[in-house]
Amino acid sequence: MRIQPLFAALALLALAGCANDPAPTEQMRLTEQALAQAKAVGATDEIAELKMAEGKMARAQANMSNEAYRDARMRAEQAELDARLAEARVLTSKSNEQLNLLQSRVNRLRKQLGEQP
Repeated sequence: MRIQPLFAALALLALAGCANDPAPTEQMRLTEQALAQAKAVGATDEIAELKMAEGKMARAQANMSNEAYRDARMRAEQAELDARLAEARVLTSKSNEQLNLLQSRVNRLRKQLGEQP
């Protein structure tokens, strides 16, 4: 029955390997870029996703300070996705505004053409 202690030792080694997550510096950088990009296209704190992204990024930075790298990575990934969603919402809103403006111009031109004999 020497197999059981061997499996126990391997399990402990596997768990120890999982506990040593590397610092997610690249993910933190990507998240900072996503936040900056969202703000660059006009996202403000009034957009819920941006506010959530900033909150999650703050928690990720706190996790980094506490060397809780796994939690930092997960929060940073979530923050990046929220920031990208905020950016997409702003761009969609701007596109809809442009579409509405063009539609009103087309309608005005149609009306003008309809009034001519």
